[in-house]
Parts: sequence; structure tokens; C-alpha cells
Amino acid sequence: MSGLETLLNLDGEIFPMDNGYWVKFEAKRVGVSSAIPHGIKYSLTLHDKTNQRILGFDNAHSYKPRNAKYGAKKETWDHVHKRMDTFPYEFDSADQLMEDFWQAAESLMDQ
Repeated sequence: MSGLETLLNLDGEIFPMDNGYWVKFEAKRVGVSSAIPHGIKYSLTLHDKTNQRILGFDNAHSYKPRNAKYGAKKETWDHVHKRMDTFPYEFDSADQLMEDFWQAAESLMDQ
């Protein structure tokens, strides 16, 4: 099964994790557009035991970085929410998205 098929099959899945954390996956095929050139609308989120989202990889809305370090003025739809901060995310593939998400989630759960 390809990474894209795996991601799409995880749509709607919720995974309880250690210490009260939980993860939710949402992923659907959509028409290819300038906003979503890969044709996948996604949201991968990690929540703490109070149900607060502490990590999210998604493309639910546009995001324009304010910091030149992240390519100021370049509007993107793919981005990462880490607690209260938002950063651009360079979507490469469904496999890479899941790998990046799990790596970031494990790092936050280990804190």
C-alpha cells in the first residue's frame, strides 16, 4: 500500500497515546488547485489530556509567514501549528508528511 493510500485510509481515525495524549487523522482527495497542488486536504493533530491541540499539520487555510526566515510574503496552505505558533510546511509526499508528524508528536510527548 502506498503512503497516500495509507494516509487516506486513516481518515477519521483517532489514536489514544500514552499519558492521555491522542492523535486524530483527517485526509481526503480534493481537486488539484494552486492552493492544494498535491490534491490532498489533510489535518494530522496531537492533543493533550485536556483535549487541547498542541500540534497540527494541515492545509485547511492559507498561511502567510510574517518572518523573513520562513519566506515572508509567500502564501502557502501547508503549515504546522506548534502550540500557539504557526510555521510553513513543505509538503513532499504523504509518506514524508506522516513521518514528519510522528517525529514532531513524539518529541512533544517526550517533553
